[in-house]
Amino acid sequence: MVLADEIAIEPTSLELLARPLEWFAAEHQRHREFCRRLAEAAAATIFDGPEIAALAAFVRHDLARHVLEEEEELFPLLRRRARPEDVITEALDRLAAEHGADAASAQVVLAHLDASLEARAPLGASAGARQALMGFASEELRHLALENAVVLPLARLRLSSGDLRKLSRRLAARRGVELAPAGR
Repeated sequence: MVLADEIAIEPTSLELLARPLEWFAAEHQRHREFCRRLAEAAAATIFDGPEIAALAAFVRHDLARHVLEEEEELFPLLRRRARPEDVITEALDRLAAEHGADAASAQVVLAHLDASLEARAPLGASAGARQALMGFASEELRHLALENAVVLPLARLRLSSGDLRKLSRRLAARRGVELAPAGR
């Protein structure tokens, strides 16, 4: 018997909270893993309840929190610190708009995952589910590529050490974790 913890997408180490841009990069890697597994599940012709449950849990919890952390923490900091020559506003506006569209798509994906669990049917048996899951995974991967190629490098360049400490504290607070004081 496979336990749900054994197939859950490995959480990012809380130690990375002290280095928030590395945290976001690691979280993006987790999201890439989610997309890979989602695409595999979409093509599956055999029902795999634990895997589908793990994917549904990721959509319910991890995806929504990640978007909030970007929208409420990272993007506002970057907007304040960016210089006019960085021309980042358009990219951040585009990403924010995609986050909105992704929320609706995530609900469709979640409905397919839940329906599969309820019916104990493989996702690949439904053309609609296959299309929704594959489309979502593809869009998420494109979205992550933009964040990794543009947002994180600019954040590394523009955010101050104070900004990064504040970002660390806010990410930790969302998880109910207290960071060790600097210098420890």
